[in-house]
Amino acid sequence: MSAISIQNISKTYPPPFPRVRKFFGLRVKESVEALRNVSLEIEKGEIFGLIGKNGAGKTTLTKVIATLVQPTSGKVLVNGFDSVNNDVKVRSLVGLATAEERSFYWRLTSMQNLLFFARLYGMSDKVATKRIGRLFKQLDLTDLAKRRFSDLSTGNKQKLAVARALLADPPILLLDEPTRSLDPLAASDMRKLIGAIEGVSILLTSHNLSEIEELCNRVAIIANGSIRAVDTPKSLRGSHRQTQKVKINLKGSLKDNLITLNKLDGFELQEKDDEITLTFNRDSDDDLLGKTVSELNGQGARILDVETEKATLLDVLESYE
Repeated sequence: MSAISIQNISKTYPPPFPRVRKFFGLRVKESVEALRNVSLEIEKGEIFGLIGKNGAGKTTLTKVIATLVQPTSGKVLVNGFDSVNNDVKVRSLVGLATAEERSFYWRLTSMQNLLFFARLYGMSDKVATKRIGRLFKQLDLTDLAKRRFSDLSTGNKQKLAVARALLADPPILLLDEPTRSLDPLAASDMRKLIGAIEGVSILLTSHNLSEIEELCNRVAIIANGSIRAVDTPKSLRGSHRQTQKVKINLKGSLKDNLITLNKLDGFELQEKDDEITLTFNRDSDDDLLGKTVSELNGQGARILDVETEKATLLDVLESYE
């Protein structure tokens, strides 16, 4: 049984107050289809990535799994429990951290906030205090335990949201852009923490594609509310990259190398002193690079180095838009 089974989920937001708007002669907005027939299986113990542009449906799908939003059609099973019919049970299995956290109490301190949520989970103060102290240490929040939530920076508010998601040690984590607003060192520490979690199924959404590649076993690409591809990051890069960018740094007279350069379609050339940087695109499986290097060597050019651009998830993502 999968940790999360998403079966043909669709979510449509109807226009607000259509009758009122019609009564006053105002234009009625169209319905917004946030999710369209989405199906996914997330296995137990897997870190699963979900990527897409703003408005693609990532946060809506996360909220559907967390029971905060009910789907218009389809169903979600979390450890076999239906997110609509068994919503209380599902909430007990899921830890959620969102990028736009609004449910903390701004006048309470960081410690008081987490103690409050720990009591909702049924944890005793003794157990909760010990657990919170450990999480604060992991997330570098110890010095902020007595500071009001309203006084925290955006990044520390985000870390506190992750601490709350981990508070009850749930078997499933939904992390919606967990490193958003964090400085580079804090983001690196957060990735290490996520990667070190064992025995927990994690759905991770992020705009940081290198983060997704570092942490996730598999990745789904969502565009316009639909899942367009699901695979490992490596397979996605390999199957959707049609061209490769090549940069050759060489020494020699520009005039002597024009014969070779003029054979290349769309080459870019930069010359500084006696060094030339040649940039061009090639099909990833053709022999253009080998022939170019051979001809340049034959004309007496001294090649300093050759760089080829590695395909990224950004290339894949853009191909589905």
